[in-house]
Amino acid sequence: MLVDQRRSCSDLHRVTVLGSFSVTAHGEPVPLESDARRVVAYLAVHRRSQRCTELAADLWPGVPAAAALLDAALAAAATLVTDVVDGTVALDPAVVVDLDEAMTLVRTLATVPGHPESVPADLPVATVLLGTDVLPDWTEAWLPVERERFRQIRLNALEELSAALTASGRFADAVVTARAAVHAAPSREGARRALIEAHLAQGDIADAVAEYDEYQELLRSSVGAPPPSAFDGAFGLDALFPPVPAWPVLRVRRHTERVPVAAPGLRTARSTRRLVSGGSVPGTTR
Repeated sequence: MLVDQRRSCSDLHRVTVLGSFSVTAHGEPVPLESDARRVVAYLAVHRRSQRCTELAADLWPGVPAAAALLDAALAAAATLVTDVVDGTVALDPAVVVDLDEAMTLVRTLATVPGHPESVPADLPVATVLLGTDVLPDWTEAWLPVERERFRQIRLNALEELSAALTASGRFADAVVTARAAVHAAPSREGARRALIEAHLAQGDIADAVAEYDEYQELLRSSVGAPPPSAFDGAFGLDALFPPVPAWPVLRVRRHTERVPVAAPGLRTARSTRRLVSGGSVPGTTR
């Protein structure tokens, strides 16, 4: 009876670990004491069954009473966890976790290059799921590795989603998606590339150049000088802005290939003046 009651309760629960931690049932907050929150968060990030001895050691490293603390925490979170069997425990499979939803979205986006119809129509949900780290304000010793692993996964997914939206002609959505990646990692070249390409495909030359200049200034202020492009040869960020008089031909990514895109409104004049205040087109002189 206890198991049936617990499972009927777990069907109503949702655990959030992206951005902040929360547990809700029917949309209402579920209060948990500190140790129970730590256990639920760990099990939400690690959905496979965990050995209790290892779980206690990860949560209370070097604490002799770790096993007792874990038992008390599991009892406090009984509606969210499965029975301890053979010394292992897991979050109940019926509990919904936002991290699981994000990973499902990532797997869906992996099919986008060959199946553009799989680009999500509900873009705000996608950017929210992929726009936040795992428990960014927590300092648990086990979290940095998991946080960085998901961070790399979500940034790659945002960049690919932006490229897919650009290729599908959804330029405004592509800009929003790429901005989410840039906000998460301002110095990441791939994120800036996705945003610049979305601007160029839309014909927003000034915004594209402004993003490039902002990126260069960020690198100069943080490392002293912009490093060589992380991308190969002609596909570096500089190559998006050919020197005068090569304008107005711009290369814009289309997943596995890049094709020339005409940039409207640009003259092939001999003038080398800056397009935006504080920035210049690579390859020009003052």
